[in-house]
Amino acid sequence: MHRPDKSPRRGFTLLEVLVGIAILAMAAVVLGAAYVNTLGAHEAVARRAAAGTGMDYLRDIILNEPERAKVEQGGNLALPDNRQMNWEAVVEEAAVPDLFHVLVRGRITGTAAKDSEDFEQALMLLRPSWSDAGKREQIREDWDKQREAEARR
Repeated sequence: MHRPDKSPRRGFTLLEVLVGIAILAMAAVVLGAAYVNTLGAHEAVARRAAAGTGMDYLRDIILNEPERAKVEQGGNLALPDNRQMNWEAVVEEAAVPDLFHVLVRGRITGTAAKDSEDFEQALMLLRPSWSDAGKREQIREDWDKQREAEARR
């Protein structure tokens, strides 16, 4: 005959097991997505660091170039990690004598087509050798007049 159990049953029901598995699956998906995002962020930082190294080389070239026309001409630069940098620059005189605004644009290309990256950076350079002597004196006179007018106010 059938004997009634006086002790409660121990264990999980099928529904409880399925709910637990669903919760674990959602947690695994969230953790996996976070891990993939972290890997992507590390890769982006590495790419930016490599581009920064290229920009450091380019900045040194521009800072050490005595001729304005060569900077405006741009060029190609071989980077140490088997990449190429193709760049051009737009040089404009600022309102201050012998000060120039240099806008550098270009593309860094790697060994694979997907490794290319565009860049743009603005530099302010004090370059007396780039100034036209006549323009320099005119800018200085205008600048001195402006300072005197401001001092009178």
